[in-house]
Amino acid sequence: MPSFNKAILMGNLTRDPELRSTPSGAPVCNFDLALNRVYTTQAGDRKEEVCYLTVVVWGKQGEHCAQYLKKGRSAHVEGHLQQRTWTTPEGQKRSKIEVVAERVQFLGDGRGPRAASAPDPDADPPARVPEADPPASDEEAPF
Repeated sequence: MPSFNKAILMGNLTRDPELRSTPSGAPVCNFDLALNRVYTTQAGDRKEEVCYLTVVVWGKQGEHCAQYLKKGRSAHVEGHLQQRTWTTPEGQKRSKIEVVAERVQFLGDGRGPRAASAPDPDADPPARVPEADPPASDEEAPF
């Protein structure tokens, strides 16, 4: 029987990403994502619930996540679910469902709601990009 394992998520990081390397040197990044769901009950009450998932990102994409993502930043993740099991030193069996990311998109500017609303007066003004001169005639236009 065929099966389908695809996860598409959008949420906010609950902690800064953690970048590690495997013994063979492959980079792997982990971060936790909070996924909010708002719904209305049959009684008409508005409810909100939060689901927390760990996202695992391998390779160069994992390095980019560790470099550019921070706690509070929004991210869109596409990947698949994977169950990891282990035994604790006390002999207890544990398991965890994680999302192995195949694609991660960084959303927003990374400053989040805590960013200052006014610009820094001591900062240099942004560089102005010079406008290109329009072609003198239609014959000079490249299209």
